[in-house]
Amino acid sequence: MGHKLGYARVSSVEQDTAIQVAALKAAGCGIIREEKVSGTSTQGRTELLILLGSLRSGDTLVVTRIDRLARSVGDLQDIVRTLKAKGVALQATEQPIDTGTAAGKAFLDMLGVFAEFETNLRRERQIEGIAKAKAEGKYKGRRRSIDPDKVKQMRDQGVGATEIAAALNIGRASVYRLLG
Repeated sequence: MGHKLGYARVSSVEQDTAIQVAALKAAGCGIIREEKVSGTSTQGRTELLILLGSLRSGDTLVVTRIDRLARSVGDLQDIVRTLKAKGVALQATEQPIDTGTAAGKAFLDMLGVFAEFETNLRRERQIEGIAKAKAEGKYKGRRRSIDPDKVKQMRDQGVGATEIAAALNIGRASVYRLLG
């Protein structure tokens, strides 16, 4: 039987993790990691990364709410994939999420389905908007950020691709693409 490990996060220094910590202890967590950072991505969330690294197969990661763990559905899906690969269950004390149960798994999967649906709708609206703007002559696309003549001129002067990339502050692949 695995261990229950808790994760508590608040987004600013003014807030306190005490309420979350109490709920996680009540849920049976022996180890609880806490952090006071914005949750937009896993970057800068050292305690979460330490916790994810210490989880073993059969363990359960417990949070009070899913938004304490992830701020975007993409972030949540990445974390859930990591947990699934390690054989770790995810549980939320205030939401019907427990990947150790069929219903909890289904609920989490539904969140993912709705997020994907929303992303597809947004992409469709974006494509329609661009097409409309192009038809009205308002959309020209992104301005070129690289001067192909400058790249060729530097190459003709015997400058190597790496030096060209550094001088123009562009990727080496872009230099090769222009010269290819």
